[in-house]
Amino acid sequence: SHELRTPLASIQGYTETLLDGALHDQEHNVRFLTIIQQNAARLGRLVADLMILSRAELKTQKFRFASYPVAHLLGDAIDTMRPVAEKKEIQLHLERPAAGAEVFCDSEATHQILANLLDNAIKYTREGGSVTVSYVAEPSAVRFLIRDTGIGIPQHELPRLFERFYRVDKARSRELGGTGLGLAIVKHLVRAQGGDVAVESEIGAGSTFSFTLPVHDLGLAETPRV
Repeated sequence: SHELRTPLASIQGYTETLLDGALHDQEHNVRFLTIIQQNAARLGRLVADLMILSRAELKTQKFRFASYPVAHLLGDAIDTMRPVAEKKEIQLHLERPAAGAEVFCDSEATHQILANLLDNAIKYTREGGSVTVSYVAEPSAVRFLIRDTGIGIPQHELPRLFERFYRVDKARSRELGGTGLGLAIVKHLVRAQGGDVAVESEIGAGSTFSFTLPVHDLGLAETPRV
C-alpha cells in the first residue's frame, strides 16, 4: 500500500497545486505536469508487475512449453534492451560457448526473466560499463548468466534480493524507476519452469545473476502459467 500511496499522493498534490493557480505559472506548470506524468507511469508499472505476481500466486494461466534455441532467446532479449543500454553508453555482450544449446521453456516467460535481469544490470551499472550475457550447459539444464560491472551489492543484502519490494538502496531504486518487484517476478517465473535462481556480488566489482532452465520436458506442460 505504501508503494501505491507515494505516487498517488504526488499526483494528487501537484494536481491540486495546478488547479489552485499554478496552471498559469509559466515557470513551473510544465515541471509539475512532468512530475504527474512520471508518477502515473510508475503506477502503471506497479500495477503491471503486481498482476504478474498475482497470476504467479493464483496459478491462473498455463505455460506454453516447447524447445527453444538458447541463442535465439538471448538474442531477442538483448535486442529489446539494447536501446536502454545505449542511452547509458553501456556495452551489451553475448557470449556463445555452447553452440546449438536448447531449453524446454515458455519463451514469453523466459523473455520476461531475461529482460528484468538485463534491465536491473543496466540500471546499476555506471555509464561506460558493460553487461555480459552467457550460458553454460549442465547435465540436465542450461545456466544463464548476466554479469555486470556495476556498483555491486553488500553480502548481507543478497539473501533478501528476491523478496518483493526489497531494495538495497530505496531512494536510488525509485529514482531509476524500479518497482521493487522485478527480481521477485524473476524468481517466480524461473521456479515455475523447473529452474533455480542465484546471485553473486561484490561491492565495486559488479554482480552476476544466474538462473537455470531444463533441457527436457519435466512434465510441466499442464502446470498453470505464471
